[in-house]
Amino acid sequence: MRFIYFLAGLLLFILLLGFALKNNTPVELHYYLGYTWRAPLSLLMLITFSCGVLLGIIACISSLIRQRRRNMALERELKALNNTMQSGQSLV
Repeated sequence: MRFIYFLAGLLLFILLLGFALKNNTPVELHYYLGYTWRAPLSLLMLITFSCGVLLGIIACISSLIRQRRRNMALERELKALNNTMQSGQSLV
């Protein structure tokens, strides 16, 4: 299985390297107040993709933290119920 992941990663790397080599022509990115930045197209696309991934991760963090807290509370409740059942006490 590791070999398949390695081959998939190698194939993706080769495809992205080919894309970067084919799209190395500088393009201009215009900002506000007349600021312009010239960089290769592949670099700008990489930066844009990375920013999108970062924003997606940031958007998911709050729900992940909430789910972990809920999971920990449920695990504590389950542990307490198991301890109650093992000690022979009534739940009512």
